[in-house]
Amino acid sequence: MGTPEFAVASLDALIQAGSEVVGVVTAPDKPAGRGQKLSESAVKQYAVANGLKVLQPEKLKNEDFLNELKSLDADLQVVVAFRMLPEVVWTMPTRGTINLHASLLPQYRGAAPINWVLINGEKESGVTTFFLKHDIDTGDILFTEKVTLTGHETAGELYDRLMDKGAGLLVKTVKAIESGRYSELPQSHLVDGVELKHAPKIFKEDCQIDSNQPAEQIYNLIRGLSPYPTAYTMLNDKILKIFGAEYEISETDAEPGEFFSDNRTYLKFAATDGFVLLTDVQLEGKKRMGIAEFLRGVRL
Repeated sequence: MGTPEFAVASLDALIQAGSEVVGVVTAPDKPAGRGQKLSESAVKQYAVANGLKVLQPEKLKNEDFLNELKSLDADLQVVVAFRMLPEVVWTMPTRGTINLHASLLPQYRGAAPINWVLINGEKESGVTTFFLKHDIDTGDILFTEKVTLTGHETAGELYDRLMDKGAGLLVKTVKAIESGRYSELPQSHLVDGVELKHAPKIFKEDCQIDSNQPAEQIYNLIRGLSPYPTAYTMLNDKILKIFGAEYEISETDAEPGEFFSDNRTYLKFAATDGFVLLTDVQLEGKKRMGIAEFLRGVRL
């Protein structure tokens, strides 16, 4: 059960490892683009290309869907980047339902763990497999794998790393369940005295840069939202999306948010303790471009 490209890597890894995938559940086709043509999820495209049975329920409690799902007689259900499942679905298989989550649980439960780990400037992240329970991302942990963060990667780069790590961890998990050689660690054993950080869905207001913050904090927001949904600020009364940046700590009398440029090679704005230097931007109504190209077409 999955929808985006992140889930395709796991599906492919399971098939390459010899697991028998009896069916794939993914999102319904949705209108997209100028012509509003129906767009298929990445998981559906892969499943169709590989001759797998595809289910695309609008509602997961639909009786016809539940009957069809039951008829597949799956031993185990695997969830990667899908939606919340009703209990009637996740309790259906004899071996239960497992989920792959892109964080080191119990930290960063929620819809956007990859983004929030970087926004908060964490030094490590990883992937976790666990059995589904009632409350989201709270089930008993099966396996985890850590990755060390550089402090400079973007959400897109971490996405790719965790997509591959997660696929490998998922195969390990499925094989362990198949053989019966695994243990379960309740998350309650890991939360005592620990401050839990969360990863809620990101909205547009979360993406607006607040210049009254330290430069490194702003830099972390930019890379944590790049390439999507993208941090932004205002320039010449237009939205300026920022895909790439650097930062420097220095004493300055400049007002936070004040822009500086030589109109040729650099564009930066002041933070509370230095500057954020923009390297990869897109002004409202324009294409995305590097800063030198951008400055050739914009007078500040």
